[in-house]
Amino acid sequence: MTGRPKATAYENLIFKEKVHGSLYTDPAIFQEEMDTIFHKGWVFVGHTSEVPNIGDFSRRFIGRQPIIITRDRDDNVNLLLNRCSHRGNLLCTRASGNASTFTCPYHGWSFGLDGGMRGMPMKVAMGDAFKPSEMGLAKVPRVGIHRGFIFASLAKDGMSFDDYLGDAKVLLDRAADLSPEGEITISAGWLKHRFKANWKMLPENNTDGYHVGSTHLSMLLATGVANSGAFNEEMGDPSVIRDWGGGHTELDFAPRYRESGRPFQWFGGTRPEKLPNYVAAMEAAYGKQETAKRFVDGPPHAIIFPNLFLAELNITYFYPVSPNEVIQYYTPLLLKGAPEMNKRAIRQTEGAMGPGSFLLPEDAAMAERNQLGLEAQYPEWLDLRRGLDREAVDAENGLLTSAVSDETTNRAFWRHYLTLMSEAKSAS
Repeated sequence: MTGRPKATAYENLIFKEKVHGSLYTDPAIFQEEMDTIFHKGWVFVGHTSEVPNIGDFSRRFIGRQPIIITRDRDDNVNLLLNRCSHRGNLLCTRASGNASTFTCPYHGWSFGLDGGMRGMPMKVAMGDAFKPSEMGLAKVPRVGIHRGFIFASLAKDGMSFDDYLGDAKVLLDRAADLSPEGEITISAGWLKHRFKANWKMLPENNTDGYHVGSTHLSMLLATGVANSGAFNEEMGDPSVIRDWGGGHTELDFAPRYRESGRPFQWFGGTRPEKLPNYVAAMEAAYGKQETAKRFVDGPPHAIIFPNLFLAELNITYFYPVSPNEVIQYYTPLLLKGAPEMNKRAIRQTEGAMGPGSFLLPEDAAMAERNQLGLEAQYPEWLDLRRGLDREAVDAENGLLTSAVSDETTNRAFWRHYLTLMSEAKSAS
């Protein structure tokens, strides 16, 4: 008889300047990640604007566990486990929609938007001890919402939502504050891509400034950025990468935008006069000075650990499938009360994140090439030392910051990952 498998010694696989290749390929490590990071920690699952009306629902996953986001008759947002309480059948298969109840197709048990049991065929045979009130759908134990962004934890106890987000709340604020009403909306629909790569390659890549000049050279050439020295701190690019703590990271382009002071550089250089209604609404809401600052700085380019990417005017999230497979969803980040902006933002998403875009296909190709390369046994380690000796704590915000091409954000991801996985091993 075999005992419980020995927990992975992560302290022997993760160092500040390198990580071991098995972290991307080992099935046992993948299962421990699901248990520790996705099934016990906080993860992004959706946005309240996706269920704006009573009866609206969206189907999602927390790690490998299926859930339903609903808005019930009391206007509350609920997160329900997508599993019939009778025999475990998957209750809802539609990606989204509007309904008054969810009925299991197997034996006809039905449940309300709040998860409570509503009815069943031939109840009399269940016996006198049967109590419908005890047979409702399971609810996700903990839910946290900030500026409409919904996060969830399947663990009844653990780190609080406020401690989980920490200082990175301001990244969500920065996105929502580009709306004259202070809210974003997700209504354009989600597209998904299946990467044949480990899930960790996505957050690593998304705030990595080093790959842009080679992987995305075609985009830099097409936009004229390649000749300007952008994305190259050795040629004077002041953009920075930043460790927000808790695994949250950022590639911040605002310092570069501030050098010229021109608004909307992050929006293709659009001139303010092209968006008169949006400009007027923002100035009425926030005043001219604050509006001008927001138009220069733009939206965030940041990771909220472990699975949300604030990709400027796009939102991306992903869930792992296996050690070498991950599914990524993306949609335009639309601003409430800003139809002029939203019309253009949808077109921009097509150019940046669509199947034939500049960025996503190249990133997907690199992730899959990484996974294939890791099948080679040697060298065992992946090097993460770039910029290690020039990291510094920014006096303005007290956060670890470095040049745009350094690997500070990758090291920040792995440092937090090591903390989580080591704590889980100690607890077991």
